[in-house]
Amino acid sequence: MFKVGDKVKFLNDVGGGVITKVITQNMVHVENEDGFEIPVVASEIILAGDQPIKMESPSVQDFVQQAKPRKVVEPEPEPEEDEIVLVEGNDEPNFQLAFVPDNERNPLDGAINIYLINDCNFFLLYHYSHLKKGDFETREAGKLEPNTKLLIGAILQVEIADLPEFCFQLIFYKDKASRMEKPVTRQIKVNPVRFYKAGSFTKSDFFRNKAMLFKLNESELEQAVEALTKSETKKVVRGKERARTVKKVEQKTDVVEVDLHIHELLDDTRGLSNADMLQVQMDKFREQMEAAIKGNARKVVFIHGMGNGTLKNELRRELSHKYKQYPFQDASFQEYGYGATMVILRRK
Repeated sequence: MFKVGDKVKFLNDVGGGVITKVITQNMVHVENEDGFEIPVVASEIILAGDQPIKMESPSVQDFVQQAKPRKVVEPEPEPEEDEIVLVEGNDEPNFQLAFVPDNERNPLDGAINIYLINDCNFFLLYHYSHLKKGDFETREAGKLEPNTKLLIGAILQVEIADLPEFCFQLIFYKDKASRMEKPVTRQIKVNPVRFYKAGSFTKSDFFRNKAMLFKLNESELEQAVEALTKSETKKVVRGKERARTVKKVEQKTDVVEVDLHIHELLDDTRGLSNADMLQVQMDKFREQMEAAIKGNARKVVFIHGMGNGTLKNELRRELSHKYKQYPFQDASFQEYGYGATMVILRRK
């Protein structure tokens, strides 16, 4: 386990630095030799060897200093436990998951911190885990006091394309209450594309920086409204589709978005190699490119994420050869960050 102040070396790069912040067991901040503080996965660093100690001859001043009477330093009193804060009227359970980027202007420039928020007068017992490939992996468990928030992890840009489901089991209570509250279980799957869009992060009362928030406990009314909204939306869409079929009115589309993240294309990637998954993504790219050319789209945006750049490079290589008549460029940073390519099919 690393701690603040440890000198470390990079396994996959030249040089090293000093740990300035421990975010989780798996990630730390390191100030490198150029003075820049960067987030680093713990498995990619090792402790640096002990530095040789330079021996110097004692001076007369050293002996004079030793001869002076030493001042007795009284031990500092231990800090008192944080006082529990109860907010008047804040008695409805409200628990939220928050993703807070270090850099709100470019969320993927640095770490995205994960917080559990207890915004009510209940004590909260929580179990936080990741669901990946059918297994729940415990990340943290504990107790959260009323009206507090807790940093429970962080994710880096290289992890965005392969996010797990974020899973919570919550039990909440008061020291004195007229009823027992039902436990809450919630699994949240976040579309990686949301981390590339600046609009996904908004101002809140919980953080100085903008954050992406998810409510963990929903009332029966909220769940019913959400289910009704989805149902009604589907009915409206189906109705519009039937109307278009009858009237044979062609719907014009200005810009088509295609998400090439593998988890948007396949429900299960077990047994597939990286080459297999790249093939699936490129097949989807070709299929959507041909459809956009034949259709009425003026532009098509392929959302590929950053990752190690393999998909982006393969996509642009094919655009440069097979579709060289269509110019392409980075898509809007404001909407997609650095993770998308826009192909211009037609000018206005």
